Amino acid sequence: MDGNASNHALVLGGSIAGLLSARILSRYYDTVTIVERDYVTGVAGPRRAIPQGHHIHALLARGQQILDELFPGFTEELGAIGVPIGDFGTSLSWYFNGDMISKARTGLVCVAAGRPLLEDRIRRRINAIGNVVIRENTDILALVADRRAGRVTGARVQSRSGDPAIETLHADLVVDATGRGTRTPRWLAELGYPEVEVEQVRMDLTYTTCDFHGPLTFDPIGDDIALLPVATPAMPRGAIFARLPDRYALSLTGLLGDRPPTDHEGFLAYARSLPVPEIYEALRDAAPMGKPMMFRFPASIRRHYERMARFPRGLLVIGDAACVFNPVYGQGMTVAAIESTVLDRHLAAGLPPDPRRYFADLAAVIDAPWEMAASADLGFPGVVGRRTLKARLGNAYVPRLQAAAVHDAELSVAFLRAAGLVAPPQSLMRPGVVSRVFRRRKPASPAEPELAPASHTGD
Repeated sequence: MDGNASNHALVLGGSIAGLLSARILSRYYDTVTIVERDYVTGVAGPRRAIPQGHHIHALLARGQQILDELFPGFTEELGAIGVPIGDFGTSLSWYFNGDMISKARTGLVCVAAGRPLLEDRIRRRINAIGNVVIRENTDILALVADRRAGRVTGARVQSRSGDPAIETLHADLVVDATGRGTRTPRWLAELGYPEVEVEQVRMDLTYTTCDFHGPLTFDPIGDDIALLPVATPAMPRGAIFARLPDRYALSLTGLLGDRPPTDHEGFLAYARSLPVPEIYEALRDAAPMGKPMMFRFPASIRRHYERMARFPRGLLVIGDAACVFNPVYGQGMTVAAIESTVLDRHLAAGLPPDPRRYFADLAAVIDAPWEMAASADLGFPGVVGRRTLKARLGNAYVPRLQAAAVHDAELSVAFLRAAGLVAPPQSLMRPGVVSRVFRRRKPASPAEPELAPASHTGD
């Protein structure tokens, strides 16, 4: 069955990147269709297509800002249903090599919603947009293209239930948001386009998550949101211990084949090895809500579409389909949100968007988070990837900054603004920051914690 469309945009994949793309496209196209292989109607828990959905997800500060721009009142809505909301600098306790950096107000909002709940709430907003349709439980089989014109004109899809007929969805623009399993490189090769250059950083990450019933007999989080002992080359085991709307969750991480166990005793033993003993003490007698869930992540992958000599019109790529980030840095959802602003900018410039210009701008917004994550991973000697001089210098400097931030709230704010993708990584190299990193400072009094001055809060 073939259905002709006029002024129609097609989004492949109902991921967060796909949902945000649909929100942007709805401003410019009469009809937007999202094709998703899972059932998503009324689904508020982890989906089959998102195996990492069981684990703690972070929405960085810039991502929260964009969601509020796209969906006014979104953060307020989450708070109204019990989602913990706080400040990145005071509600989160960040540990590097066993030491907590100084807490300081940043003005950056932290939302502890969890991936399934966040996706569900975004999907509800999308469902309220009159010209967006979600085709769920549907497989994406192939792109449809006019080879002579060098243009993608739609996709072939097939329902996973009911009528098994292959259907052609014609579209003026197709956006691939199918995530790390994207088939766009293969489809492009089948259409006669060059191979996509791929860059990888291989760290063989494993993270294992267990949810726990509250309240806890010993609760080191209290009214805050999370404790985060970040893995470093000196202390390579990391974790996120978080307070979520209806439970507590602990995600344990290990690199280079170090795998946090999925049996309860082994899970707790791994937690006990962390440099923050409060986490084990809080959970050793707590009641788990189920068996720990493991997810393995072999490598970060970046596809350099901006370097292709030829690319068909009518096709764009976004989210994990363009770049898959190491999840321990929590960048994926936020980068997808930033990428949606790139899509918006190019659509506003006039239809149809030029793929070469779009991918050049997409690469520009991917560069900073990729550089931050890849450089941090490459600080571990066993991680495989290209170690540039810039990465080596960063891996010598950033640990010094983190150590100095233990006693310097202004450095905490500078670090968290960069980590939250609100400020560029270069901001950490400003003369005022560098001078504080190398200045010898006396620890602040426990009774009088250092706080960043008002001029350093907010955007």
